[in-house]
Amino acid sequence: MLIGVVGKPSSGKTTFVNAACMTSYKTANYPFTTIEPQLGTAYVRVDCVCKELGVKDNPRNSICVDGIRYVPIKLLDVAGLVPDAWKGRGLGNKFLDDLRQADALIHVVDISGSLDADGREVGEGKWDPLEDIKFLEREINMWMYKIIDKDWRSLVTKAKSEKKDFAKLLEQKVSGLAISRYQISEAIRTANLDINEIWKWEYEEKLKFIDALRRISKPMLIAANKIDKDVAQKNYERIKNELEDKYYVVPCSALGEFVLRSLSKKALIKYNPGDSDFEVVNKDSIGPDVLDKLLMLKEKVLRKYGSTGVQEALETAVFKLLKMIAVFPVEDVNSYTDHQGNVLPDTFLVPEGTTTKELAFKIHTTLGESFIHAIDGRTKMRLSDDYKLKHRDIIKIVSAKGKK
Repeated sequence: MLIGVVGKPSSGKTTFVNAACMTSYKTANYPFTTIEPQLGTAYVRVDCVCKELGVKDNPRNSICVDGIRYVPIKLLDVAGLVPDAWKGRGLGNKFLDDLRQADALIHVVDISGSLDADGREVGEGKWDPLEDIKFLEREINMWMYKIIDKDWRSLVTKAKSEKKDFAKLLEQKVSGLAISRYQISEAIRTANLDINEIWKWEYEEKLKFIDALRRISKPMLIAANKIDKDVAQKNYERIKNELEDKYYVVPCSALGEFVLRSLSKKALIKYNPGDSDFEVVNKDSIGPDVLDKLLMLKEKVLRKYGSTGVQEALETAVFKLLKMIAVFPVEDVNSYTDHQGNVLPDTFLVPEGTTTKELAFKIHTTLGESFIHAIDGRTKMRLSDDYKLKHRDIIKIVSAKGKK
């Protein structure tokens, strides 16, 4: 799973990735600090089943801390986007091409309104952050339009003359964008367009389709960054209300999260990602200036919004935008182990509606090909190949090859 972190220059994208992944990519208060795409590993939280089962787990592909399973995901920080990027302005085409394989997008917006369209400082409150959201939508739409429109006529002609499925033809054309046939069909339906009249579509109809396709194939949330700034809260409330039917808008302090995680790593405070508070455990080693900033962060962000928002943004993207669930595959439903004796060894993130057989293929191709049935780890009941998995299911796959 890959989540692209996007936004205009100096909005805090790299700080967000550094905070989420504890990386140390370069940050600076000037445009295009990030040029090459930067990849990091972040984690989303799931209530582990270990306490419910009364076992001590030893995960392989994730981490369990006090009954919370931290499951890894990939974040991609790309160069800042400026208006007309789709035409090649700034690092535009490179930026957009870096997003091809992203499953979802987190748009980091400077909610304090202190940066102009190109990411230059203009002073807090001098810019409307809503314009950043509108322009990024437009840039991605036009980038996708440019790619799809190039062969549009030939695809439509082939679909009509050879009675081929247009969604299937287009899926092959945009395979590099990680867009599926289902998403194409869903976009046509959502845009209220007639696929049987597709050869009659003009620019407006095509753009309407592209907009729907972007929202479906690259769902996006807004990380309202720099929420601790004086004018930020007013902007946040206004934009949240205006976009409530369109986007999740998460108040965020990426810098605050990075500071908290850094101090926790040094054992100066106790803090877990996503917590609403922290505890200072080594006050003498923290200077008075840092303590003052911590208290301000607690007052302006943690107490007001419940967290810095970084972890919330990640989990909103995974569990709400992408509608993922977590499942725990095991080989032995009595000891909840794999063949090496690891207790609750793995946590898989899969889309809602995933079946037991589809899970088997995700674990290993041969396991899916030789699938017989599955077993519910809690009830020990047999499950068919079309059983739809539920969040936090414990599942044993039974196959002809006895793999798992």
